[in-house]
Parts: sequence; C-alpha cells; structure tokens
Amino acid sequence: MLLRLFTFLLVALQGSLATSRIDRRQVVRSFNPHRNASSRTTPLQVGNGNFAFGVDVTGLQTFSPFATMSTWGWHNFSLPTTVGQTSVDDFTGLDWWTHGRLVNYNQPNPAQNDISNWLIRNPQRVNLGTIGLWFGGDVITEEALENKSQTLDLWTGKISSSFTYKGAPVKVETWADSNSDTIGIAIESELFSENSLGIFFDFPLPTTNKFDAPFVGVFNATEKHNTTLQQGRNRADIRHDMDATSYYTSFTWDTSAKISGPLNGTHRYILQPSNGCKRIEISVAFSPALSTHIKPFSDLKSSSKTWWESFWESGAFIDLSGVKSPNATELQRRTILSQYLIAVNSASSYPPQESGLVNNGWYGKFHLEMVLWHLLQFARWNQFPLLRRSLPNMYNQYLDSSIDRANLQGYDGARWGKMTDPTGRSAPGEINSLLIWQQPHPMYFAELEYRSSPNNNTLESWDSVLTSTADFMASYVFFNESTKHYDLGPPMYPASENTNPNATINPAFELAYWRFGLDIAIKWKQRQNLAVSDKWVEVRDNLAPLPIADDVFAVYEGIPNMWQNTTVQDHPAMSAIFGLLPPPSSGPSLNMTVVKNTADKIRDLWDLEDCWGWDFPMLAMNSLRIGDIDQAVAYLLHPLFDFDDAGYPVGGSRVPTPYMPGSGAFLLAMAMMAGGWDGEPEMHFPEGWNVRTEGFLPGL
Repeated sequence: MLLRLFTFLLVALQGSLATSRIDRRQVVRSFNPHRNASSRTTPLQVGNGNFAFGVDVTGLQTFSPFATMSTWGWHNFSLPTTVGQTSVDDFTGLDWWTHGRLVNYNQPNPAQNDISNWLIRNPQRVNLGTIGLWFGGDVITEEALENKSQTLDLWTGKISSSFTYKGAPVKVETWADSNSDTIGIAIESELFSENSLGIFFDFPLPTTNKFDAPFVGVFNATEKHNTTLQQGRNRADIRHDMDATSYYTSFTWDTSAKISGPLNGTHRYILQPSNGCKRIEISVAFSPALSTHIKPFSDLKSSSKTWWESFWESGAFIDLSGVKSPNATELQRRTILSQYLIAVNSASSYPPQESGLVNNGWYGKFHLEMVLWHLLQFARWNQFPLLRRSLPNMYNQYLDSSIDRANLQGYDGARWGKMTDPTGRSAPGEINSLLIWQQPHPMYFAELEYRSSPNNNTLESWDSVLTSTADFMASYVFFNESTKHYDLGPPMYPASENTNPNATINPAFELAYWRFGLDIAIKWKQRQNLAVSDKWVEVRDNLAPLPIADDVFAVYEGIPNMWQNTTVQDHPAMSAIFGLLPPPSSGPSLNMTVVKNTADKIRDLWDLEDCWGWDFPMLAMNSLRIGDIDQAVAYLLHPLFDFDDAGYPVGGSRVPTPYMPGSGAFLLAMAMMAGGWDGEPEMHFPEGWNVRTEGFLPGL
C-alpha cells in the first residue's frame, strides 16, 4: 500500500511539473499527415472508435472506395439449404481424444461443409456506403485533378483537402461526430454553379472474402440487394436492404439542391446543388434505424474539435522533440499517429478487429487473443475511459456463452473463444478451438485497472469474470501422475500456432501466463476478503516447470531440435515471459541466465522474416526488462515493422494492411519505456536522450 501511494505521489508530481513544459498541441500537430495523392492501401480517416470514414485525396471516397464502417454494421448471408445443415444448431463440431476422454471442439466437420463454412464467414462486417464527388457525369481519374493537397489535423480530427479541376479550385472539409455515426462535409467550389460538381452516394454488397483489403464489398452485384430513397425538405433517407439486414443513410444539407437516382444499373444517388451555389454543408448519419434528428454541420465540427482536444490533453504523453536523433523523431511520429489511429479504430464498445475500421480481415470478426494488444495500451497510457467502452463489459457479455463452451467440453468456468463476432460465437477452426493464451487476459486488464482505481467498484466489476476464468484454468490442466505436476495440453496450440497440437504440452509462455493469471485471481479474492478456491492454489503451486533446453526456453516441453526446425518461425512468445509479463509472484524465480540466453537466441536465430505486428514490440519489451534499451529501439524500428506515411502498421504478406495489433503493441512498448515497471519506475530511453513524459504509472 505504501509503495502504491508513493508511486501515485511520484506520478502526480511528475505530471504537475511536466504539464507546464510540454506543449502537446505543438508536438501533435508537427506530425499531421500530408498527402498529394491517394494511397492505394490506406485512407486518411475521421472517426470515434465505434465509427470511421476513410477518404482518398479528395477528402471523400471519389476514386478509392475506402470503407465507412461501424461496430453495429454486420450482415448474414442466407443459411445453406443442404439437408441437415440449414440451422446453426445443426453444426456438431468434432470430437478429439483429450486425456482419455472425447471432448467436442468447435471445428469444421467434413460431413458438414456448408454449415461449417457459413459459420466461419458469417456474420461479416459491412461497408455502410461510399460518398464521393460527382463531376457532372464526366468519367475522370484522379490524374485529371491538379494541385492536389490534403492534411489531417490530428488535434481537431479535421481532414482538409483541395485541388483544381478544369481551372476551378475545390475545397473539402471532412469531420466525424465524437459520439454518433455521423460525418460532416463542407465543399466549396465555383463548379457547383456550372452544374459540373455534385456528391454521390453508393452502396456495395458484402462479400465472403476472408480478407477485404483495401476496399470492402462489391458494386457490380446490384441485383442481389436493394436501396430505396425517401426525400424531404433538405433531407434524404436511403434504406439499404441486404438479405435480412437493413440500415439507413440519412443526410441533410444547408442549401438548395436536388437528389436523383439510383442511376441505371447501380445503387448510386446524386446530390446536386442548384445554380448559384458555391458552398454546401452536409451531415450524413448511418444508423440501423431511421434517424429522427441529424446534427448540423456546425455541431459536428464543434463536437470533433472538443473531443480530440480533450483526448490529447488527457492521459499520458511522451515528448521526444528535444532529442536530436532520427530514431527519436520516428518513434515520436509513430507514437502520435498510432494514438490517433487507435482512438479511431479500436476505442470501441466491441473488441476491435485486426484491420480496425479500415477494411476487413477475417471477415471483420475480432480475435479475443488479440484484445490484449489492441486495448492494454489504453490502460498504460491512462486512457481508461476508452478502455472501459468495451471492458469489462465485453467479457460480461460473452460470459454465458463461454461458460456454455466450457461445460460442453466437461470443464468448469468460462472458456473464452478466439475468432468471435457480436453473437459471442467463436468461428469454427482447429486453431480457433485449441488456442488457450487468451484465457488469462482478463486478469491483466483487471490488475491494471485496479492499479489506477484501487476500490471496491473495480474489484466487483471484474470479480465474476475473473472467477469463471480461473475456474476454467484450474479445470483445464491435467494432473500428471508421473511428474506430480499439472500440465497444459495436449491437444492445444501455443501462441505461435505452428506446432502439432497433439504433441504440444506445457508451452513455456502459456505456463508462465497461467501462473500469472491464477496469482491475480487469488489476489483478487484476498482483496475482497473472500474465500480463495483451494483448486486455484493447488494448480498454481504445482504447475509444470517452464520447459528449458540447453539453457534456453523451449516453445513447449520435449520439442525436438528446437533451433533446427520451423518452430523458430512465427511468434517468438517465449520473449513475453519476461517482457509482457513481470517476474512471477509465486513459485520458482525466473532463471535470468535462461531469460537472457533466450533473448540472444531469438535475436540471432529466429526467422524474423516470418514475424509481424506485435512480435517486434513484444521483443522490445523483453529487451527493456533485461536492460538492453538499444536493442529495444532496434526492434521497434525494425525494417520489417513498418509504418506508412499516415501511421498505419503495414501488414506484410501474412496479414492485410493495416494490422492494428501492431499499433497497440507499439504503444504498449513505448509506455513501458516512458513509465517503467514495478521496481524500475523510471524512464528507459537510450542514454543521452532528453525525453519528457507525463501521466504514466509504472507497469506490472
């Protein structure tokens, strides 16, 4: 308690001293993205965490049909008509032998291909519609525009775009409301008075593609869906019907204009201001039900400015502007842009998907093992209001279905799914059903929230989730009569997902994380003066030891030829044992010689060409804990861990761009550099760097 009080006083003192010194607005705006042409893969975005609108260089979706996406916008294609496969309830999964008994796993059944594939692909997230400039019916390309210029003002959330067409300037402002699925558009041009400029609205059909990147949906299947226009005075509503899914696009404008459409063979509508118009302000709201009120453009603008200024002024902050190093400048650029993009794409009431609200990966579903990388940084950056949008509510929402999943398999407690959608279902898949490292995540989130808010409300809000999670963790392990230890697996997949599930037993990282999770669960009950499960303590105190081969952590116990086969590919999760995780608070101490040997082996022999996204920040956090700050910086700036001009983490060959867990994990590593951790709460930047920080609490 005294240590926590001292830490809070130290952070408060640092914050009070730093607030007057750091000009956050100047630092943020110095990294405003600027473009003179559209990106082929990544838009500039406005949004609020639950809704985002991506634009090309015109400030709209004129030439590049980037997505308009929300947390509520999902669609199901019709169920299959194959006999015995016409209902979700018809799906049976597969039984695997698991420690002497048959356990049913949510895996595709070869005898049920149709319903299995339907469950994998449905529901899929939808692109709610595209909005772009219409050039009087002329078919032009972006190359026809001259003097193109576009800037995203990170401090206010405004995109300003300008260009010249046929000698006439065009200026576009794009904003997003802070708390609704509404955008504000202001367009200024003499072309309106010549009937040479208007605004189009178009609506695609979802696809069953696993990856829809960079664009979502198709516009050439118009006969498979329907749109209906309703007009009013300076207002129009377009209803979009796709199978059993319907939603509305409603928009108002402030000047005389007419709307027509759909154009022949399309779902495209044209809004054309009347002669004499030089400027139009439009508010566009997307909603699952017809909106009765649409905020005017001025209110949307004000809402965006107020929210973004508050976002940047709150929470923690890092200022590297005093460091004369290109490495520091690039770290600062990535930090600022990642903060903006994570707020737009991941500060959601649902867990974020891998591609955020930019495009679709894995049909737009979210992965519960990736929730850690997406969201844990909100806690470390003291942005708890954004974290609490989804947590612990998401876990409570999916608790019943997770309890059902565990019970079906003969386990206690709640088994969290992997590739999930708003229904709480986990999509069928061998890896999906056998992955386990998402189980202790709630403990990590809860402990960081308690560190910030050590009160009964925090304890009570997480208690049922942590209890059910720990009950499953204690039930899932298998007591090995030969070793007198509790084993993890088989069958299972470790975080690297590339081993034989029937041979994978006692993976190093998962064992360490299992102990961490049970430690937190036990501590949680003790804080509330509640009884601690004897089973939790029994399992924690008798977990199998971390597997070691030649003084190096192994992926799993007994793995043959650890450093001579393909297991040195994919995610090097052993680095998280002393990086993401703190030293264990129970059981044997970590062998630091093994920890350092493992870090050296990964650096020298791991196939980093096969790594992506969160791997590099995870390696950086391990380097920080063992005291190699320069190596941590090298991992964060590794050529294979690339961020584009707008700050999006490049996915590479394995995953689509952007891959948002890379952004979240990067911010988590930067918070560790800035705020330290228990026992070493100071900053951990390279020697000689003049860095200023404020608002950070030490990590675990």
